[in-house]
This record gives sequence, structure tokens and C-alpha cells, in this order.
Amino acid sequence: MDTSSPRPSPIQQERRPNKSRSSSSSSIHAHVQAGDLVSLQKKLQESPSLINSRNPVMAQTPLHVAAASNNAAIVKFLLDWKGPEKIDMEAKNMYGETPLHMAAKNGSNETARLLLDHGAHLEAKANNGMTPLHLAIWHSLREGDILTVKAFLEYNADCNITDNDGMTPLNHLSQGPGNENLQQLLQCHLEEQMKRKAMEACSETKAKMEELESVIANMVGLNELKLQLRKWAKGMLLDEKRRALGLKVAPRKSPHMAFLGNPGTGKTMVARVLGKILHMVGILPTDKVTEVQRTDLVGEFVGHTGPKTRKKIKEAEGGILFVDEAYRLIPMQKADDKDYGLEALEEIMSVMDSGKVIIIFAGYKEPMKRVISSNEGFCRRVTKIFFFDDLSPRELAEIVLLKMNNQIEDGLLYGFKLHPTCYIEAIADLIERETSEKQRKELNGGIVDPMLENARENLDLRLDFDCADAQSLVTITMEDLEAGLRLLSK
Repeated sequence: MDTSSPRPSPIQQERRPNKSRSSSSSSIHAHVQAGDLVSLQKKLQESPSLINSRNPVMAQTPLHVAAASNNAAIVKFLLDWKGPEKIDMEAKNMYGETPLHMAAKNGSNETARLLLDHGAHLEAKANNGMTPLHLAIWHSLREGDILTVKAFLEYNADCNITDNDGMTPLNHLSQGPGNENLQQLLQCHLEEQMKRKAMEACSETKAKMEELESVIANMVGLNELKLQLRKWAKGMLLDEKRRALGLKVAPRKSPHMAFLGNPGTGKTMVARVLGKILHMVGILPTDKVTEVQRTDLVGEFVGHTGPKTRKKIKEAEGGILFVDEAYRLIPMQKADDKDYGLEALEEIMSVMDSGKVIIIFAGYKEPMKRVISSNEGFCRRVTKIFFFDDLSPRELAEIVLLKMNNQIEDGLLYGFKLHPTCYIEAIADLIERETSEKQRKELNGGIVDPMLENARENLDLRLDFDCADAQSLVTITMEDLEAGLRLLSK
């Protein structure tokens, strides 16, 4: 049976009350069709389960019949029914139409408003994809009555929603004479709706950018990466706004990356932050970051590496696969045919065009050149390469302050604070004085946690059990930080 276009419902041909039919029939649908509220009430008191019963052929509930007949009294009674079974406002007939569809296609303005006031789904779709607004427009075109269309627009029906043929409600209007009022009504509502969506999208975009900026504020250095993050985020959020306004824009490609730098420069930390940001702006469906090294990917025997690598890739789907020390996948000598690292790399490269996972390769600058030159498709797929420079004493001091100001509850230093004399310049001078350039290059941010943990231990050592000053018990001084660095050097 063709359901591609609206058709007169059998209900339309039975809208005129027929008292004799109601009295001679025991069908609850007949009572509703006849407008016999008293008989309906009695019927439901005797058999409450009939509230959502279906009639033959059309599979319509009593609420479908009442809505189509514009019988407000019966619709109100059914909606307010307090029986053991709740009224199903979203029940669908053989055409996939809800009671609200029936009210719309028959121009039943009063019952449509009652259903909407009780929470009926305004954008429900029938089998042909039409919403109640689509059907209200068809009724208006047949009968010249725009009251029901007005009702749906007052409840903010979506004028951009499409049916199975890709037609919006406005598309169904012909350009001939007699439709000017209806067309003007829909066009005005559509413009207002787009303005409202634009304002909502703008507000959401600003809130997300503010959240992004607060995350970036906790990243020390890495100015090039921060700029790229802002570009990605702003572009994705503007795409959200474009789509909210009904514009069609191409999806963005997954940005595979390489992070090059010494240990402690923040590569892993940035990958975790990146996962949250890319999820927030819609590039990734999740914010998970799966961290792997060579041992997680490479097997010991022939045939083990492929399945092992694919398992990790599957685990990372929807998020980021962070391959740390990626250069260990490439043998030092090309003639080393017993090394299975290249097989693991090829498995990873094979999924990089799928869009299911973002890959970040990380490692020392010089050894990573072997990875970049090992595969012809690497540079085509890995479109962003970021260099993580060694951290200066001032940047290390910034990390110290950030860590102390953003302690997590189960962290070792939760509840502790720095003395006012521990300002950024003083801490930077201390780090430069008490650590060597070689030490800073080898550890970078790895200096900070041991330094603070040692400082807390020094605080404990110098405090007296008779100390009654609560603030002194949790305040780390420059003396403690200096002792913490000296212990680290030893």
C-alpha cells in the first residue's frame, strides 16, 4: 500500500456523530466516533485496558479517533485518564501516525493544542517521514484553513525538518495563487526560528570556547600547539553553528599528529588534554586516550604482531591512540628483517584514513625522523608535527604554581599551599641555581613532582610537634623547595 503522500483518513469520513451507531455497538472506538462521552466513560470503567486498544485495519487508538474528530471533551477525558494503564500519546496507526498527526491532517485545531499542552511529540514522524506540521499544511492547502498550522508554529514546530522525500513543510507549498498567506506565515516563522537557533548556537559556542581557554591556560609553553588547538576548536564550533542554521558543510578530517621532544616536556599530558578538547568540539565521539608502547603492539613470534596491534587499535576507536616512543617500532638497521615493529606501524597506518581513531606518534626528535621517513604515507597522513621544546626554569616554575593551585583531592599535596615568598621569579631562580642544564634537559617537567614531594617531607622534618599554627602546618616555604631540589640532585 502506498503511503508516500497524505490521504484522507477513514476517520475523516466518520466525523459526523452517529448516536444510533454508538448505542448499538460495544466498540469503544464507536463511542468516541459518535462523541458519546458518557458511554465512553462507562466503557472504560468496566474495562480500563481498552484505553489504548486498536481498531481493525487502521490500528488506531481511541485517542487517534477523538483527535481526528476534533472532539476536545473526549480528548481531554482520555488525556486526564487515571486508570491503571497510562494513555499512549505516541501510539502509531498503520501509517505510523500519532494522534497529533491525526489532529493535524484533519485540521483539528483544538485537539492539537490539547495534545501539545500534554507533551505530545511535536516532531514525530509518520511512515512517510512527515511531521504533524507537514500534514497541517496539506490540510490547509485542501481546505484553506491555516489555524492548525498557526497552532504548530506557536509551539515552535521545526520548519526545516524533512520527510522521506527530503521535503520541508515549506517545500510542499505550490507557487500558485491562494497560498500567499500560508507561505508568508511559514517564511516569517522560519526566519525567526533561524535567528533563535543562531543566538542559541552563538551562546553555546562562546561557552565551549571559554571552557577550551581555561584548559589551554593550564598548559605551559607550547604556543604553536595552543594556536592550532584554538583553530581546530573554533572551526569545529563554527561548523556546529552552520549546521544549526541548516547549512550543509563537509565534515573535518581526523588530525593525526607527531609529538617530538624530550621526556617531561608534556607530550602525554597534552595528548590527554587534546582528547578532551577534540571530544568537546565534536571531532571525537569520546575523550579516551589509549597509551601504548612497542611492547603493547609487537609480538614475539610470526603472526602475533598483527592481532596484537589490531586489538589496541580497536580499544582506541572513538578516541586517540597515543604511540609513545614510536621510534622503537623502526629497527636501527634496515636489514633487520626479524623485527616486527614495522608490521605494527603498517597496521596503524592502514586505519588512519578510516576516521575511527586519531593517532599521535611521540618520541625524541632525532630518533623520530626514522619513523617519519620509514613509510611513504606517513607525511600524507600525519599532517601536524609539533616540537616540544625543553622547559626553561621559568616554565618549570609556572608548572610548580599550577600544580599547587590545582591539587586533586587524592593527591599527595592536597590541602598544602606555597608561602607568599614562593612567587614565580623566586622559584625560577631557585630551579636555575639548584639544577644543571643537563638535568633539566633530561627531566624537564619530571623535576616538579619529586621536588614538591621532597619539599613536603622537609616541611614535616622542620615542624615541631608543639606547633599550634594551622597555616604553618600546611605552608611550604622557599626553604622547603630548596631542600626538595637538593634531595633531587643527590
